[in-house]
Amino acid sequence: MVQWQLPYMSVVLVGLAGVLSLPVSCATPLPPPPPQPLIDGREVGEVLKRAEAGNPDAQNQLGIFYSEGRGVPQNYLEAKDWFKKAADQGHADAQVNLGTLYSLGQGATFSDQMALFWFQKAAEQRNALAFAKLGMMHERGRGVPQSLVDAHMWYNLSAAYGEKRAAESRNAVATRMTSEQIAEAEERAKKWNPNQR
Repeated sequence: MVQWQLPYMSVVLVGLAGVLSLPVSCATPLPPPPPQPLIDGREVGEVLKRAEAGNPDAQNQLGIFYSEGRGVPQNYLEAKDWFKKAADQGHADAQVNLGTLYSLGQGATFSDQMALFWFQKAAEQRNALAFAKLGMMHERGRGVPQSLVDAHMWYNLSAAYGEKRAAESRNAVATRMTSEQIAEAEERAKKWNPNQR
């Protein structure tokens, strides 16, 4: 009986020694990863200077900096203000970014209607991401009646304009549609005109 216990005790002791040799960090939470390197202050300053001068590309970029907290503290209210300035000048990417803030309720009151408004403005300029966002809104019935036909149409347009993930969304929606609905959605996409509502 003692012979059987000896090898067992050896294994237990080796295992216990292994556990005790583990770093203390296993017992305490790991420190957070270091933050992303900040954008050079000079770069932010240059973008800010152009944004304040009314350049819509710089205004959109500054909105992205604030939205993501890159080079400046994250601040969705500031992001919204800069996106709005660029969006009002017809900057399609800023319109999508502004619509996204409304759809998430970040820096703006949650509003599917405002999100749709800005996504539609960008879609009128044939912005691929705006098409995808409209597809998502129609697929989920956010601010509009749910319509898989409309969702498929918007995703199809988005894919045609280069948004790679939109084809996956379109194909996923198609699995829930009849062949007649798919044909209708494809026909609508072919006939889509930015001036129609």
